[in-house]
Amino acid sequence: MSAAQAPTAVVTGGASGIGRAIAQRLIEDGLNVAVLDLSPAEEGFGLIADVADRAQVDKAMDAVRERFGPVGVLVNAAGKDGFTRFADLTFADWQRVVEINLNGVFHCVQSALPDMVHAGWGRVVNISSSSTHSGQPFMAHYVAAKSAVNGLTKSLALELGPKGITVNAIPPGFIDTPMLRTAEREQRLGGTIEDHIARTPVRRVGRPEDIAATCSFLVSEEAGYITGQIIGVNGGRNT
Repeated sequence: MSAAQAPTAVVTGGASGIGRAIAQRLIEDGLNVAVLDLSPAEEGFGLIADVADRAQVDKAMDAVRERFGPVGVLVNAAGKDGFTRFADLTFADWQRVVEINLNGVFHCVQSALPDMVHAGWGRVVNISSSSTHSGQPFMAHYVAAKSAVNGLTKSLALELGPKGITVNAIPPGFIDTPMLRTAEREQRLGGTIEDHIARTPVRRVGRPEDIAATCSFLVSEEAGYITGQIIGVNGGRNT
C-alpha cells in the first residue's frame, strides 16, 4: 500500500497509553497516522493540540490534510480522569473532564467529518470506558462524560451510516496504562492490580495492544457492516 493510497488516520491522545498503542498498530497496518495530543508523540505525525479547543483541532486537522490528504479514520482516545467525592466536585473540574472526554469528541468528529462525507467512506472509533457499565464512585464527571460518548456513538451511527461512515465505541476494561498505575499508587482502585486480576475471568490485566487490535478491525474495510456498537474489551469483567 503506497502512502498515496493509504487511508489517513487521526488518533487523539496518541502520545501515551491506549492511544499510543492504537497509533502504533494503525501505522503497522499501513495507514498514514497523525497524532493529536498535548504532549509530543513518538509515533506518526505528531501535532500538539487540545481537543477541547475547536480552533486548535481545526488547525491540526488542516495540517494533517496538508501532509497526508483527507482524513478517513478518526480514533478519539484523548481522555482525562478524575477522582473526587461528588459533594466536593467543583463545576470547573466537572467542566474540564466533560470538555476533554465528550466535547473533544464533538469537535474532532465535526472537524474531520467533511472529508469522510465527501469520500463516501469513513471510520470513527470512540474510546469510552467500562465504568459506563456499572458506574464508579468518586468519578461521576468522568463516568457521565464517557457514558455520553456511548450515546453519541449510537446517534452518529444512525445519522452517518447512509453516508458510508461507521461509528463505534470501545469501552476498555482493566488496562495496564500509566493512568492505571497512578491510580494504584494512590490507592484508588479498591485493591491492587493483582487483586483485580484475580476477579477477571481471563486472569490477566488488559494491554493497550488489546484495544489497538479491536480498533484495527473496526477501522478496516471488513468491519463495514458494524456500526453503532459498544464493543467491550475487558477480559469478561463486563458482559
